[in-house]
Amino acid sequence: MTLLDWIILAAYILLIIGMSWLVGRRQKSREDYYLGGRKMPPWQIALSVIATQVSAISLIGAPAFVALRDGGGLVWLQYEFAIPLAMMLIMLILIPLYHRTKGITIYQYLENRFGSETRLGISAVFLISRGLGSGVALLATGIVMQVCLDWTLAETILLIGLVSIIYTTFGGIVADIYSDIIQLVILWSGSFVMIFILASMLDHSAWQSLSLQSERMRVLDFSATGLGDGATYAFWPMLIGGLFLYLSYYGCDQSQAQRLLTTRTKAEAQKAMTINGVLRFLLVLTYITIGILLIPFLATHPEFAGQMAGKRPDFVLPYFMIEYLPAGMLGLLIAGFFAASMSSIDSALNSLSAASYQDFLLRIRPDLSDISERSQVRLSRILTVVWGVIATGFALLMIGGSETVLELVNKIGSAFYGPILAIFWLGMLTQKGNQTGAIFGLAAGVIFNIMLWQLFEEEISWLWWNVFGFIISMSTGYMISRFIRSSNLKTDPGLVFKSADFKEELENKKYYKILAAAFIGMLLISGLLEILF
Repeated sequence: MTLLDWIILAAYILLIIGMSWLVGRRQKSREDYYLGGRKMPPWQIALSVIATQVSAISLIGAPAFVALRDGGGLVWLQYEFAIPLAMMLIMLILIPLYHRTKGITIYQYLENRFGSETRLGISAVFLISRGLGSGVALLATGIVMQVCLDWTLAETILLIGLVSIIYTTFGGIVADIYSDIIQLVILWSGSFVMIFILASMLDHSAWQSLSLQSERMRVLDFSATGLGDGATYAFWPMLIGGLFLYLSYYGCDQSQAQRLLTTRTKAEAQKAMTINGVLRFLLVLTYITIGILLIPFLATHPEFAGQMAGKRPDFVLPYFMIEYLPAGMLGLLIAGFFAASMSSIDSALNSLSAASYQDFLLRIRPDLSDISERSQVRLSRILTVVWGVIATGFALLMIGGSETVLELVNKIGSAFYGPILAIFWLGMLTQKGNQTGAIFGLAAGVIFNIMLWQLFEEEISWLWWNVFGFIISMSTGYMISRFIRSSNLKTDPGLVFKSADFKEELENKKYYKILAAAFIGMLLISGLLEILF
């Protein structure tokens, strides 16, 4: 990096910190700090959700997966097919009930519906898994960013962690949303710049190398199921397993669902999910295009391909940027990657602070609800710093460790996603579901997934864990609720989604039609890509 590149990166960091400080000065209550006063516009929420999903790892890893990874290629696009379907169900069922609850965390719904034990159990799972997961995300992004900065891994992690802690602590969820939008604009526009540069470096003969990579150009893979063959990148596990994964992640994980609570009305939250369901696929297509162009580029630039020998495939894009991007543009894109690295943990830190405060601290110290609002905001910021230090410390501890540690943390998360979704749906879709059934159902689903993990890890794709865990938890929870009565059974009719609600939600069909069209469009575009290549 040249001096100009470092100046641009430093200016970006100062801009984000300054912006968060200005935003934080206007925050007077916990609701301001955690939910932006419940007045965030839908388009800002949508762009923030998209940006949160476009981490440095996905933006750099997807082109590498398409161009270099063993077993990789355009099958990556199959991950996206479940997004509009998941958005429909979240809009239909989860968002209306969350907005009726009016809580700061989505786990407030579980207490209203089942009881405090269910809320504390699910929230504790979130704190542990997301706290460790934030450290994993920080380490993973640090590994890639160190190539761009030419620093040690520990120094890179400390820089990303420190800046993330500072601006998230100052500005809360609003600063996270604003920084996410800035990051998205930089990365998306920068992706088009890289596409232009790559395309300009290819002549007509270079494109012939794509015909030699026909297996990588295949989008739809119906040859495997992930059941017994161990295949993950196949159509059915990525569509069905991905649907349950996205339903749980977007709808039942505080780090994502917290944004659904920041709008004035449920309709605005539903609009945000619709925008996300459409734009995310277009963004993925953008950086998938970079991967397609890298195939002929590597074939016709043996000197650069030689530099990549023995290195991680994920390093191909950072090395390309350092080698071929002009000064200034390199700094701007690295600033975007740096922002993407921070977005991997900023929303997690804010949501971890919210869950700690609302679900645990107020229960241990109910007198804290009587302190001044300014003191509540100060305490919220202290909790954000604590979780930031924990995540950064965990990332530093994992440096030099086995990559199976990263896999372990991610698989633990997958073991819980389906069962957690089932507990929310047990409460939202059944009148008889109670706390006893919820607790036993969660335990049954997690234990079943752990058994799959231990006995059939190589045969059954981890994406199916989300489906099987949901089925086991839902069925177990419902059956136990039918036969074992609970004193905590809630009878508030507003806590269960009914047929009348279904009719009311579908009266405004516009958003659902848009998402259905997006799903069909994704399949058509994927089929067209297979024909073209």
